[in-house]
Amino acid sequence: MPPEIIATDKGPKAIGPYSQATRAGGFVFTAGQLGLDPATGQFAADDVAGQTRRALQNLQGILEAAGTSLAQVVKTTVFLADMNDFAAMNAVYAEFFGTHPPARSAVQVARLPKDGKVEIEAVAIG
Repeated sequence: MPPEIIATDKGPKAIGPYSQATRAGGFVFTAGQLGLDPATGQFAADDVAGQTRRALQNLQGILEAAGTSLAQVVKTTVFLADMNDFAAMNAVYAEFFGTHPPARSAVQVARLPKDGKVEIEAVAIG
């Protein structure tokens, strides 16, 4: 059975040849989400906290469109343009994942699309 493509207006449109998410083998795999406002395609904020909040809201909308939720996330990967922003990202991240956070990796990268400050991808049961 081929992977099911997930597409929704609850997250930014793909800015390349990829899907917002795919479902396969009982899991939903999201593409990395920047802090872009889905309505405008522009960053929701200039700071990492605001971009993290919007990126997680985008993930939430995409997962809900796939019939799952942030509560079903088992793994995330956080890409930061500057590891000095880790604490600010982490504070917002904790608001979304509460007492049952998924496994996570966080790495600094040389550059993110559109010069974003943070990008987050997730794998959820779904």
